[in-house]
Amino acid sequence: MLLVAVAAVRLSTRIGLPSLLVYLLLGVLVGEDGLGVQFSDAELTRTLGFCALILIIAEGGLTARWSSLRPVLPLAAMLSTVGVLVSIAVVGAVLHMALDLDWRLALLYGAVLSSTDAAAVFSTLRRLRLKPRLVTTLEAESGINDAPVVLLVVLLSSDPSAAHPWWQEVLLIAYELAAGACIGVVVAQAGCWLLRRAALPSAGLYPIAAVGLTVLAYAAGAVAHASGFLAVYAAGVVLGNARLPHRRAILGFADGLAWLAQIGLFVLLGLLVSPSRLPNALLIAVVAGVALLFVARPLSVAASAVWFSAGRRGLRTGKREQAFLAWAGLRGAVPIVLATIPLSLDVPGAQTLFDAVFVLVIIFTLVQVGTMGPVARLLKVGAPAEAAELHVETAPLDRMRADLLQVRVPRGSRLAGVHLDELRLPVGAAVTLVLRDGAGFVPGPDTRLRSGDNLLIVSTAEVRDAAERRLRAVSRRGRLARWYGEDGSGED
Repeated sequence: MLLVAVAAVRLSTRIGLPSLLVYLLLGVLVGEDGLGVQFSDAELTRTLGFCALILIIAEGGLTARWSSLRPVLPLAAMLSTVGVLVSIAVVGAVLHMALDLDWRLALLYGAVLSSTDAAAVFSTLRRLRLKPRLVTTLEAESGINDAPVVLLVVLLSSDPSAAHPWWQEVLLIAYELAAGACIGVVVAQAGCWLLRRAALPSAGLYPIAAVGLTVLAYAAGAVAHASGFLAVYAAGVVLGNARLPHRRAILGFADGLAWLAQIGLFVLLGLLVSPSRLPNALLIAVVAGVALLFVARPLSVAASAVWFSAGRRGLRTGKREQAFLAWAGLRGAVPIVLATIPLSLDVPGAQTLFDAVFVLVIIFTLVQVGTMGPVARLLKVGAPAEAAELHVETAPLDRMRADLLQVRVPRGSRLAGVHLDELRLPVGAAVTLVLRDGAGFVPGPDTRLRSGDNLLIVSTAEVRDAAERRLRAVSRRGRLARWYGEDGSGED
């Protein structure tokens, strides 16, 4: 199944079909109405689904650049809180009035559907050429909003007779979110301190340790009765933006684990569904989806963005950007996983809820993903091609208190054409080897860099950060980077 799913990624890319739908289809084909595998354990699905979401959210945090995340974090936080509440209220009201659903069940539909899916957002938006601010906002929202939504779904799925007064529930949710964020930051900071100072015997242990720290953040949050998902995302952001050894290997390992988690999660959800029941859930799925896509999501975006309409210029969101944010709120595995919570608790109507969410995800993923590019062009929110980011891979030389930096000059970088003596690296850092067209040589001061060159730089531990900042500054602005006030601090 794993090998078939990996091969299916290539097929889905060629035909333009979202990979998550391919994985869901694989699960359905193997399930009770396909090859006959019987699986109906909603509680196990919920548990394994949460495990998969931890890895997916961790990868999203590890790959988020703080320099890009910081300006959009207020808007993403509003979308994940105020936007979620607006979406729940609108979808719940529509289902209650249109289909005469009980208020509790109607609001439960709204809560399950209010969370955008990190896996769907990450895999879809990274293939499109969009304004970085929009992509970062949507990615941050999908990484953050799981935390409050899980709390609300659990609250709505619990016994109403055991519920606390509303103000206590609000305070509890606020505590869990704040404590989760703090725990994630503390765990990640402690992990960064240890990883910088621990001489692990193998480079392959650093990625395992980094991902393990994000899982530890979830566990610490759960023990403290805080939001584990927010702890995971916060820990991932801190670790992903820290100067860690073998950083590129860490990100590559996390990306592979996230793909594995997506495959396992979607196949598992496909196994749990019974296709013969899906037609009965079609009406409620369409009503909820139309209410979500054309009413709830636009209103939630508008209600979140209005707080910044008169603020600083960098926080303002134009009408076209708001329209794209509304259309790009993708739903995927997360709503289906959330639907297993009331299902495992035997909430009345939970089985129809699960089936309806499954149908809605399939229909609206096809509609939204297939039209994302044309909508971006129509709203003129695309971005021109830019030079690739300069990646610096670091390997520690512990006994010498030094580091090896591996740098590839990307296409479009202004490092191309610069002589080595014009790099003006800090004292203690030097380019010791250049690999060009498959052949390596020791460069001299007058060696001129070219696109595609691979550089090996030896640096003392004290000046490593300064050397990286200088390389990134020259990559963006050229040999006169200092003249333009560029110090390289805007990159990871």
